Amino acid sequence: MDHYFTNNQNLKSEIKTINYSHNGCDFVFLSDNGVFSKEHIDYGSKLLVETFLKYYKQSGSVLDVGCGYGFMGIVVAKKLQSNVTMVDVNRRALHLAERNLSQNKVEAKVYESNGYEKVTGKFDVIITNPPVRAGKKVLLDILINAKEHLNNGGELWYVLRKDQGAKSIEKILNEHYQVEIVEKSKGFYIFCCKIY
Repeated sequence: MDHYFTNNQNLKSEIKTINYSHNGCDFVFLSDNGVFSKEHIDYGSKLLVETFLKYYKQSGSVLDVGCGYGFMGIVVAKKLQSNVTMVDVNRRALHLAERNLSQNKVEAKVYESNGYEKVTGKFDVIITNPPVRAGKKVLLDILINAKEHLNNGGELWYVLRKDQGAKSIEKILNEHYQVEIVEKSKGFYIFCCKIY
């Protein structure tokens, strides 16, 4: 079984089109086999973006870690006029993210990076729907090490489901950040973490 956080060059391509609208602003995303949530916008990602946009009003710099085909980064870039960087390990997802940028007339940087491996510079916000199936070590690496890539006063925003250990992960993160649960819906928790 191949996961969306691996690269399988032999996977047959079947491009799909997904429509999304936020407060009268329409988006069209191309998706494909071998990427996360290929049939529709994942509820957790949608909840994360919509909650983030409700509370975060600055433009600033945003890093989308595990960007997939670019849903979160593209919506944030367009709605907040933010300077967005999107990274993922999945080359097919990155190729789709680039196509989706031009499709939605949005500018952002897109490149391959395993977590923060190739990330340089610091950001005002890191936003992620972390790859839970990649295991707890990968998950914690993305969430804890975010602070090394945040500017002073920067924020980490992420989504986790209750049944994926949202509360136990929150306890661990409390040692590194000031953690707040901003939203809860259908078993999904949206967290905002600020550096002490």
